[in-house]
Amino acid sequence: MSNEKKQGIGFFGKYLTLWVIVCMAIGVLIGKFLPGIPDFLGRFEYAEVSIPIAILIWLMIYPMMMKVDFTSIKNVGKNPKGLYVTWVTNWLIKPFTMFAIASFFFYVVFKNVMPADIAKQYLAGAVILGAAPCTAMVFVWSHLTKGNPAYTVVQVATNDLIILVAFVPIVALLLGVSDIQVPWDTLILSVVLFVAVPLALGVVTRLTMIKKKGEEYFTKQFLPKWNGVTTIGLLLTLIIIFSFQGEIILSQPLDILMIAVPLVIQTFLIFFIAYLASKWLKLPHEIAAPAGMIGASNFFELSVAVAISLFGAKSPATLATIVGVLTEVPVMLMLVKIANKTKHWFPAKEA
Repeated sequence: MSNEKKQGIGFFGKYLTLWVIVCMAIGVLIGKFLPGIPDFLGRFEYAEVSIPIAILIWLMIYPMMMKVDFTSIKNVGKNPKGLYVTWVTNWLIKPFTMFAIASFFFYVVFKNVMPADIAKQYLAGAVILGAAPCTAMVFVWSHLTKGNPAYTVVQVATNDLIILVAFVPIVALLLGVSDIQVPWDTLILSVVLFVAVPLALGVVTRLTMIKKKGEEYFTKQFLPKWNGVTTIGLLLTLIIIFSFQGEIILSQPLDILMIAVPLVIQTFLIFFIAYLASKWLKLPHEIAAPAGMIGASNFFELSVAVAISLFGAKSPATLATIVGVLTEVPVMLMLVKIANKTKHWFPAKEA
């Protein structure tokens, strides 16, 4: 990778898939040879939410929310076409194409090798993943495609607000169609715990720190201090989850590959829907590329948290969301390369 890409994605992000595989191995070994550890951690639950995992997910989500500048929403009226592409793709197309593609593969293509009850759980995980478009990593993908940073902030900020009202009904609808009954109160609690609360705290922290120390200090000194915390939170979460998932992974290792197939296809499809729609609308590349990236990538931290809350850390549904983490970086880097090679499709500069 070029120096610019290394600086944009960072050492940890660049090898995220490798770290996920390492965490998978460690977690599976713990589950097999030290089963007392996941059994002990499994005792700490409240309203079917794992307290240790909830704390770790908070450590991932809270720093992300501090990065989003919600004061940028005042610029929504400036060149809104890119926002329309983002909103329509993320909320009127993506969840439903994920449902359709995952259903086709789990119920038709893999019917003879995947039990129906397991397929239903994997579909639930895919639906949860598809209903949670990216919040944090999109800043990285935008940087690598030379996206307009100010516009990307607006795209992400408005998207985060839509999650608060659209995520629960969309997930409930698609899971209901799948004949998977989920309690609305658990879904709502998950969004409150893992989106609304960290979002509010992130906004308060951002505004307070900028007021006291200035925006340059907040951006260049305060936020970087949290990078290590986010990394540790993600790695420990994956290890704990895979320690719960060890039995499933060892007994059905090919399931990870079968889950990955529809997730990868969905990622490419959603990217090109948003990207080509932007081309049709004659949007500049610096807006089109992030519009494609924000839909293609996923808010996997939220997806994992919701899957655990609804189905438990040992569930196949949770495993499906984890596979989303596994495929995220290599697939998105392919799309970054495609976006950079097709820059000539778009107007040179924003009007």
